[in-house]
Amino acid sequence: MAGKNYDSKDIVVLEGLDAVRLRPGMYIGTTGPKGYHHLLWEIVDNAIDEISNGYGDTISITLNKDGSATVEDNGRGIPVDEHPTMHKSGVEVVYTTLHAGGKFNNSNYKFSGGLHGVGASVTNALSKFCNVTVYKGGKEYFIGFHSFKDEKGKMHSGVPVAPLKMVGSTKKTGTKVTFLPDEEMFGSLKFNFETIAVRARELAFLNKGLRLVLKDENDGREEVFHYEGGISDFVSYLVEGKSKLFSKPVYFNAEEDNFDLEVAFIYTDSYTESSFSFVNNIPTIEGGTHETGFKNAFTKVMNAYARSSGLLKEKESNFLGEDFREGITCVINVKMTNVQFEGQTKTKLGNPEARTIVESLTTKKLTAFFEEKKNGTIGEVIIGKAKGAAKVREAAKKAKELTRAKNSAENFNLVGKLAAATSRNREQCELFIVEGDSAGGSAKQGRDRRFQAILPLRGKPLNAEKKRIDQVLANEEIRTIISALDTGIGEDFDLSSLRYNKVIILSDADQDGAHIRAILLTFFFRYMRELINDGHVFVGLPPLYKVYKKDYTEYVYSDEELPQAIARVGRGYSLQRYKGLGEMNPEQLWETTMDPEKRNLIQVSIDDAAEAERIVTTLMGDDIEARKKYINTYANFDREDDFFKNYKNG
Repeated sequence: MAGKNYDSKDIVVLEGLDAVRLRPGMYIGTTGPKGYHHLLWEIVDNAIDEISNGYGDTISITLNKDGSATVEDNGRGIPVDEHPTMHKSGVEVVYTTLHAGGKFNNSNYKFSGGLHGVGASVTNALSKFCNVTVYKGGKEYFIGFHSFKDEKGKMHSGVPVAPLKMVGSTKKTGTKVTFLPDEEMFGSLKFNFETIAVRARELAFLNKGLRLVLKDENDGREEVFHYEGGISDFVSYLVEGKSKLFSKPVYFNAEEDNFDLEVAFIYTDSYTESSFSFVNNIPTIEGGTHETGFKNAFTKVMNAYARSSGLLKEKESNFLGEDFREGITCVINVKMTNVQFEGQTKTKLGNPEARTIVESLTTKKLTAFFEEKKNGTIGEVIIGKAKGAAKVREAAKKAKELTRAKNSAENFNLVGKLAAATSRNREQCELFIVEGDSAGGSAKQGRDRRFQAILPLRGKPLNAEKKRIDQVLANEEIRTIISALDTGIGEDFDLSSLRYNKVIILSDADQDGAHIRAILLTFFFRYMRELINDGHVFVGLPPLYKVYKKDYTEYVYSDEELPQAIARVGRGYSLQRYKGLGEMNPEQLWETTMDPEKRNLIQVSIDDAAEAERIVTTLMGDDIEARKKYINTYANFDREDDFFKNYKNG
């Protein structure tokens, strides 16, 4: 395939460029940090698509001093000849026309991610300038685009400065794009090195042999991501700091028609499943048919192995899938054509044929793997882990049934703990999980009882990262939360039963409060992840200070804000430092932290599930040195950062 020509006739045009600036959310989701970085990923995705299809092996991402970013690859280079119907260069078509690209048929790109032709033109439309250099056929070509207002104030987005021009000779092949997101759309946002590094590392894992270089010209930082082991290295990276049950990940790959599958997995002594799937480099955080196919096959093969090896007796029941998945860390990487994602967010694969193909290929490969005598030890380890999980499952069965029981005094004694909302409209209702009886009392008095429910915690919940599910369910505070939400947990989780649209963690602004937040978020991540994925989990931000005098009061939410607040209040001010929520009376708690018109909420999201897995393991697991190292490297205790600024008044 590597010798196939790629010309302008291969670019299929569906429709012209629309007014992207009028509705940027339709194309990049948000004009916050996530949307800002989305512009970069659309250009990177184009480079990745070249490499995924066998053209080139290196991508560089450079953050320039003027705030722009440069992405360069050594693929084939965007077509530079004249398009047969648009009568302009292929480069200009790609960067000025929505839904224009070489990915709508399968002759040039066997696999592709991104937004299928939307990406490059959207990045151009939302940038102050976008310069494209193409190295192709021994020649170097250049075209520049810019966005500007004419003398009448009308905006012109992504307009070519001049037609494509041949500017020299070269031995290189590929495409280089430099663009600066327009501050009119994004304000003072900047590219974040750490955010980019997380995704760059993931892309390098998913594309074995890819060399991805990330540089920041502002401070000289540089990281090179290159993994010859591909997703095997990915799995090893994810379980760093955990106790592995065998030495290296099990890996297999298989192909069928235009469908490539590779899987890597390993077991640790943890009690939860950590599975991550990707389709054409896109994370499918909600799973889909490919995950279903793998899980079905894995359960069948392992039960068959258990019986054939005598580890499961004739009269004993088969293990359940969840038994085999306890302690597994697994990456499923699929590349396929004609991808159908469910919903606009591309987080769940819907192709029915993917389940059948993955199930068939996995059955064939795993059966062959366990037929080899040298792999018998691994099989025995997995069966042994499943036996332990099955015993715990039985022990937890009654506890799960109890947690699904309705709110009643004889079950979890929610009466007297939970102050319920009077409304039955789940879309309007919200639950505050509040640290301590004192703060809980203030919250109960200060709330709007029509739609706000209060659940005070009377002790520190269990760290779910270190305990089996039966131990988690034995913790009274955890059981109370499960019962209040009414969703069940783990395999039994049912989002449709959720009683509250917002679940808000409200704890003190100190170390103990931060620890309680971390414990609760870990529990939600491990056993109610869909609650986070669907946008229901929030963190409430109480004020740190009250600055006031007789006729004026101002609440302050960070140390950085304090001097300006003092200046606004003026001479003769008094200052109160809140050590905890319990120090606020009901009116103050309502006004600062609970009133939907004034409060500050952070919505908890999982932008990268695999990296979230690693962070939770590091911060909440047993490896103390890894935790210290992470905190020293990344911890930022100033709440007035970009993340906080972009989620105020939620």
